[in-house]
Amino acid sequence: MPNKEQEVLLRVEHLCQYFKMTKAVDDVNFDIKRGEVFGLVGESGCGKTTTGRSVIRIYDITSGSIYFKGKRICAGTRSYEQAIRAARKELKKSDEEVPASRKEELKKEIAENRKKIKAAKYDHQNSDKEYAKELQEKLKADYEKAKEENKNNPEALKKLAADFKQDMYVAKHSKLITKIQMIFQDPIASLNPRMTVKEIISEGLVINGIKDQAYIDEEVYKILELVGLTREHAGRYPHEFSGGQRQRIGIARAVIMHPDLLIADEPISALDVSIQAQIINLLNELRSELGLTIMFIAHDLSVVKYFSDRIGVMYFGKMVELASSDELFAHPLHPYTKSLLSAIPLPDPHAEKRRQRITYNPLESHDYSVNKPTMREIKPGHFVYCNDEEEVQLKKELGL
Repeated sequence: MPNKEQEVLLRVEHLCQYFKMTKAVDDVNFDIKRGEVFGLVGESGCGKTTTGRSVIRIYDITSGSIYFKGKRICAGTRSYEQAIRAARKELKKSDEEVPASRKEELKKEIAENRKKIKAAKYDHQNSDKEYAKELQEKLKADYEKAKEENKNNPEALKKLAADFKQDMYVAKHSKLITKIQMIFQDPIASLNPRMTVKEIISEGLVINGIKDQAYIDEEVYKILELVGLTREHAGRYPHEFSGGQRQRIGIARAVIMHPDLLIADEPISALDVSIQAQIINLLNELRSELGLTIMFIAHDLSVVKYFSDRIGVMYFGKMVELASSDELFAHPLHPYTKSLLSAIPLPDPHAEKRRQRITYNPLESHDYSVNKPTMREIKPGHFVYCNDEEEVQLKKELGL
C-alpha cells in the first residue's frame, strides 16, 4: 500500500462531463498518489472510460478541475456560468424581495465567478505552454552551470552546446499532457494498420521533436524487449500479431514516452483469459521497474482486487464508494458495491451453487426526496455516497 504521505500526482475535483442532456460523469472527486494503482470499476455505461478520457483531455470537460503534478490541466466553466445566471436572475427581483445588502453580495459573486471563468480558460489553454517554459528555464540554468564547470575544456563545451540545442528544441515541443499516456481497450482499433510497429511506437518521440534516428531506433528496440517482444517485430504491421501481442505494442507506445501516469482503459477485456494474466503481470513488472502510477479501468472485480491499491466504484456517472482494495472487499457499504461483489463467479462449483446474487434498485434502496446524498468519509479512507440517515446507519453497521 502507498504511504499516506505520498505526493498526490492527479487530483480530480467536481468533474462533470455532459454530452447535451446526458450526464456521463457527474461531480466526481478522487485523487491518485504517485506510485499507486487506482482501480475504477462499474457496469458498462457508468462513466469509467469517459472519466479516463477526460483526464487525458480527449474531451474538454464540462465543469470541474483536473490537477496533474500540481498544475491544473483541465478546467470546465459551466458551473461558474450557471452561478452567474442564477445570481443575475435574483438581481432582477425587486428591492422588497431582495434587500440591497444581498444585491451587493450577488454582484461580488458574479465578479468572482467571472474571474474563475477567466482563470479556468487560461489554465486549460496554457498549461502545456507553462510546462514547456519551465523546462526551458531549467535547461538554461543547467547549461550555464555545466559551461562554468567545463570552461577550460573546448571539446566538452562544443558537445554541451550541441546537446543543449537539441534538448531546448525538445523542451519547446514538450507538453505536460504527454506525461499521461493511455492504453486503449481494443488493441487492433487503436493501432494504425498502415504503420509498422516501429513507426507506431516511435510516433510520440517524433512528435515531441526528437530527430536522432539512432536514438529512436534504440529506444524502440529497448521498449519492445521490455514488453516481451523482439527487435524483429519492429518492421511488421499490426495485422501480423495476435491480440495479446497487439496490446503489448499498445503498452510499448505508451511507455516509451516515460509517463508519470498510465491510464489503462480495460486493457484485458478483449483478450483470452490466459493472455489477460500475462498482460496484468507485464503491467505489474513495468510498475515496479519504471515507477509508474496507473489508473486501471476494468469490469473484472477479481482482477481489480489483485492489481489495485485503492478502488473507486462508479454508478450512472457518480462515484458511489471509494476505499482501499482490502477494505472495499472486506466491508462493502454501498448497496451497488454489494451487488457488484455478489456477481463475482467463484471457482468452486459447490460454492457457486450457494452464491446469492444481490440486486440493486436505487428507488428501493434510497429515499433522497428530502435529504440529498453527498460523498462522505464513513471511516478513515472509506468514502460512500449517502445522506444523513444512511451515514448514521453505515457507522452503526461498522460499530463506529
